Amino acid sequence: MTTDAGEMSLTVDELAARAGVTVRTVRFYGSKGLLPPPVIGPRRVGRYGARHLARLALIEELQRQGMTLAAIERYLGQLPSDLSAYDLAIHRAVVASWAPDSVETLSRAELDRRAGRVLADEELERLAAAGVLVTGDASDTEAADGEEDGFRVDTGLLRLGLELLDVPLSQGTILAAREVLMEHSRAAARELARLFRGEVAERDTRDVRDLSAHIHPLVVQALLTTFQRSLREELSELLSGEGPSGG
Repeated sequence: MTTDAGEMSLTVDELAARAGVTVRTVRFYGSKGLLPPPVIGPRRVGRYGARHLARLALIEELQRQGMTLAAIERYLGQLPSDLSAYDLAIHRAVVASWAPDSVETLSRAELDRRAGRVLADEELERLAAAGVLVTGDASDTEAADGEEDGFRVDTGLLRLGLELLDVPLSQGTILAAREVLMEHSRAAARELARLFRGEVAERDTRDVRDLSAHIHPLVVQALLTTFQRSLREELSELLSGEGPSGG
């Protein structure tokens, strides 16, 4: 649920469902200081917001990287305590860039469980448009062996895709935005590869792999940082009514 001011306000059960974890896990992370305490509302009920959800998503991503709980505590302890949900999402995106692509086949029930709610057919179409459902053709129909068809899901994009469901954008806009991002990210990747090619031409294979592993997260973080600054400037102009026309 959201408050009148538009801010997310969730009970611990709602937070756990949205994050795809158990209530016990939420309370455990809270006791370890990995999650900030909730805001205590009427009747002494704790309310959680977008920052808690984003922090849980970051913890989940760090676990996917194989980090121990102690390592996660150290990592989170180095972050500023007042990071917004947006800033936490950027951190998670950088962490996710370290991981290899991960595509799983999930049943409809498992997909709903990870989403924290039953997804409508329209929402599945939006996830497919965003590239989260890789095949984009799974359905409720029964397969020949009597089991429900599976969904090919890019688990690295699943959390982002679920968050997009709450954004009031048409499917056409999501498709167009995805094409823009793919086109320009590929162009940037090609140009960066061209720049680095001369640096690795005389090195052996092991050195090239080590260099790639070192550069990858740095380049992704640089791209994210420059992109978010550019996007913030463009959106500021849009919201202030200043178009690029110069009229």
